Amino acid sequence: MLALYELPGGYALFKVIEGGGFKLVGQHHFKDSEHAVEAAKALMNSELHESLKKFLKKSKIQDTLAVQDAKLGGLIKKKLDIPCIFDGEVEEIMRNIREQITTLVEGLTDQNMLQMSLGLAHTLNRHLLKFSADKIDVMVIQAIGLLDDLDKELNTYAMRVKEWYGWHFPEMAKIVVDNLQYARVILKMGTRENAATTDLVDVVDEDTAAQVRDAAIHSMGVGLTPEDITNIKMLCEEVVSTSEYRVQLFEYLRNRMNAIAPNLTTMVGELVGARLISHAGSLMNLAKMPSSTVQILGAEKALFRALKAKQATPKYGLIYHATLVGQAKANHKGKIARIAACRTALATRVDALAENVTGPTIGVEGRESVEFKLRKLEGGQIFTKAQKSHQYVEAETSTQPSTAT
Repeated sequence: MLALYELPGGYALFKVIEGGGFKLVGQHHFKDSEHAVEAAKALMNSELHESLKKFLKKSKIQDTLAVQDAKLGGLIKKKLDIPCIFDGEVEEIMRNIREQITTLVEGLTDQNMLQMSLGLAHTLNRHLLKFSADKIDVMVIQAIGLLDDLDKELNTYAMRVKEWYGWHFPEMAKIVVDNLQYARVILKMGTRENAATTDLVDVVDEDTAAQVRDAAIHSMGVGLTPEDITNIKMLCEEVVSTSEYRVQLFEYLRNRMNAIAPNLTTMVGELVGARLISHAGSLMNLAKMPSSTVQILGAEKALFRALKAKQATPKYGLIYHATLVGQAKANHKGKIARIAACRTALATRVDALAENVTGPTIGVEGRESVEFKLRKLEGGQIFTKAQKSHQYVEAETSTQPSTAT
C-alpha cells in the first residue's frame, strides 16, 4: 500500500512497510507560494489539482493508494484509474506519518515545517478572505445592531423624562416636542421657577423660549424637591450623551457602508443597506441571494403565514424603507420594490465579488433606472437622450435671429 501525504511545500508518497514502517518513494515540490495556495485550495475543496495529477501519473502507481479525503480518492480513481482507500486504518497511517515526517523526509526539520505551515496558512487566508480592514462587514452588522438598541433606549429614556418632569411642568411637553431639546431645556432651566431668569436661546428658538416662560407662570404642575430635580437632570444627561453618541455612530456606519458596499449604499441608503447585510448574515450571503429573496428579506414571518393561510404574500420587507420605494404611490410600491430589489441584488454582487470597487458605479446607474421606472409609473413625462438632444437643437434654433433675404 502507498500513502499520499500533503506537505506545506508539496506532495509526498510513502510506501507502507509491514510492521508499521514507512519509506519515501516520491516527492513533488511546489514552484512558489502562489502554486502552493492553488494546490491547497483544491485540496480543501476535494478537487484534483493539475500538479497532483501530474505527480501521480509520473509515479506510475500500481498499488492501492491511501488518501486523507474520500472525495479526492474518488476523483483519483475516476480520472487516473488508481484504486484508493480511506478508512480508520488510513487515519492511523496518516497520524503515524505526521509524527515521523521530519525523519522520513531528508532535510526537513521541525522548525522548517512550522515556518512553511505558518506561511502557507497566512497566504491562504489572505487569498481566500482578500483581507482588507475596510471590507470587514462584521463592523457594519455590530454598528447597525447597536444603533437600533440606542434608538430603543433613547425612546425609553425620553419618555421617562417627559413623564417624570411632566408632573412638575406638564405644559412644556407640547411646546418643546423634540426629545433632545426637551432634555437640554431641563438641564439649562431646572425647575419652572427659573424660566423667567434663564436664557434658553442657545437651546431653542426665541419663540419657543418665550412660550416656555409664559407657560411656566401659569403652570398647574406640582413642586419638586432639590433631590427630585437632581435625579431628573442625571437622566437628562444620559439622554443628551446617548443622542450625541448616536450621531457619531451613524457617521461611522455611513463611512463603513461607503467603504464596504458603495453600490448598495447608493441604491437603498446606509441604514437599509446595513440592515439587509445584518439580516443576511454577511455581505457575501446577501450577494448570493436572488432578487426575489432580497425583496422580501425581513418579512419571512409574514410570508410563511400567508403561504400557510393561502393568502397574498408580502411584496416587500426591509427594502420598503428605502427612499425609492417610500416615494412611490401605494399601488406602485410592489412594482418599485421588485425593480429596486433586482438592482440592489446586482449592486451587492459587485460590492462583494469585484476586486477593485472604486465607487458607486453600477449603483448610480441602477438608481437612475429605478427612478426612471418610477416616473413612468407615476405618469411623468419621460424623455430619451435622443428626444432631449432634439429639444436642445430646436431651442438653439429658435433663439438664433432670423436673417432677411
